[in-house]
Amino acid sequence: MPGKKVLVVSGKRKTATSRAVVKQGVGKVRINKTPVEIIEPDIAREKIMEPLLQAGETIWKQVDMDVKTQGGGYMGQAEAARTAIANALLKWTKSSHLRTVFTEYDRTMVAGDARSKEPKKFGGPGARTKGQKSYR
Repeated sequence: MPGKKVLVVSGKRKTATSRAVVKQGVGKVRINKTPVEIIEPDIAREKIMEPLLQAGETIWKQVDMDVKTQGGGYMGQAEAARTAIANALLKWTKSSHLRTVFTEYDRTMVAGDARSKEPKKFGGPGARTKGQKSYR
């Protein structure tokens, strides 16, 4: 008995991580058990939908995706989910054309963005700022 094809792909952005589980299906995409169509705020939903819209309905309507995100803020989670979805579609289709479409639109969909917040150091309120001196 042949097993069903299931892919697990991850994505990261800042301190947010996401894990996408992809199965054969009818095009259901869920982010933390919520359908992607009703994700709030709108800008996060649009960010998550970018790889789906770039790929076209014929590709993503044949798979179901369950994406779990954690850590970071809502926008970091959205971008982590976006990376996971894009890489999942690439892995599922094994299409070099789709890879070029994603990289021409936005390279961070495929490669990720390694930038993160610089850690705070002692002696001041932030990473680089220090307390002022008056000498009086």
